[in-house]
Amino acid sequence: MAARARAAGDRPEVSAARRLHVVVASLVVLAAACTSTEPAVPDSPDAAPTDRPTGASGKTATPSEPAPQLDEVTLEAPFDASFLVVGRYPHVESRCVGAEQPRLRARYPGTLQIERSDEGTLALTVTLPFDEYLKGIAEMPASWPMAALEAQAIAARSYALATTGWDGAEGDPLEEPICATTACQVYRGIPLERSPDTRRWYRAVRRTDGQVIVYNGRPAQTVYFSTSNGQTYGNEDVFGSDPLPYLRPVVERDDGASSLSRWTTELRFEDLTRFLAEAGEWAAHRRIQDVRLDGGSVEVSGEGRTRAMDLGTFRDAVNTYAHCLIPSRYPEHGMPTTIPSRWLSMEGGRRAVTVRGRGWGHGAGMVQWGTYGKARRGLSAEQILAFYYGGFRPEPFPEPGQIRVEVASGLTTLRVRPSEPGALVNGEPLPRGRVLIAGGETIAVEPPA
Repeated sequence: MAARARAAGDRPEVSAARRLHVVVASLVVLAAACTSTEPAVPDSPDAAPTDRPTGASGKTATPSEPAPQLDEVTLEAPFDASFLVVGRYPHVESRCVGAEQPRLRARYPGTLQIERSDEGTLALTVTLPFDEYLKGIAEMPASWPMAALEAQAIAARSYALATTGWDGAEGDPLEEPICATTACQVYRGIPLERSPDTRRWYRAVRRTDGQVIVYNGRPAQTVYFSTSNGQTYGNEDVFGSDPLPYLRPVVERDDGASSLSRWTTELRFEDLTRFLAEAGEWAAHRRIQDVRLDGGSVEVSGEGRTRAMDLGTFRDAVNTYAHCLIPSRYPEHGMPTTIPSRWLSMEGGRRAVTVRGRGWGHGAGMVQWGTYGKARRGLSAEQILAFYYGGFRPEPFPEPGQIRVEVASGLTTLRVRPSEPGALVNGEPLPRGRVLIAGGETIAVEPPA
């Protein structure tokens, strides 16, 4: 779900052309022995190559020929092609039951830019046509009614332009990057396994081309969230910003189809003791015996001690450690997290506290499950958007030609395979097949052995 975008730095310049030519020339030589029977990119980033790259040039350096230092690599896909990307992160020790190591496996169109951080890890940014970015937004099931999909497409387009400060002419590049997570809006690239409904989302993007919610001549920050508690809230109450006329509270009566419209969680006191102790909010040896909600504060009591903490701290501790430590029990009923929202009540018992609540998300702007209900009632995308955004309706607005999306950071290696021949690495032909990019003191680029 969309929130306020985080700031991002300016794009570094590409390394000197002469140095890059040495890198790419060595790649071509190394690839000469490769054949069309080269194995496919593995599904798992844990399948390590037989030989780690020797340096940025792909060959062993000599005293008279030091290996070029490379801090950035750019891969360009041929027209209408894409890259399959498999990324590995550093191994992270975890106390979570059945913990899985993070991984990246995705397909992206456009141009990939890989940059090395001061710590030696890699960050991946994708530059792609703006409409292709919108097609990769994964914020709503593509099986939903077309009016809901069109409303989502317009909200996503408006939000992306607003949060990146877009003020260019039609077709200009949008230089300010946007993130690909729920901190902005979720971008997943080209689906690895397309469903029959994928085309419906693409159609919604095409049918709303150039349509934006505009306020004072600028794209509006059209935030949205999953499920309400029966109303939405003003942006000043959610984000602490100055009130905006297009983010006014409304009564929501159409999101009842959401499984999170009303939810219940039972937290056993013995489990809650573990969660709060792990978070450093409670002594592990002191068993919790009662939990009460008093306004925005939670009072936890047990064995002669009472501790008050704000509701946000309590929810963060439970949501972080419940699934981590006891995944067989939490979250309940298929919920995305153990305590989905702050709109709740608590009822203590002898052995557990029962938490009952409504909704999921920050609470401002468009309610996605509400768009589903309104579309089912026959409202158009324009009517849905006007309801949530203070009567403002979409209107034509210039779109950028390209957008930059920060899709991953903190990676140790990336395996990249183009879908078609003709890809370029730093402006030179990429050898046929996959390529391995590794971080460290410099970026090393090689076709894997």
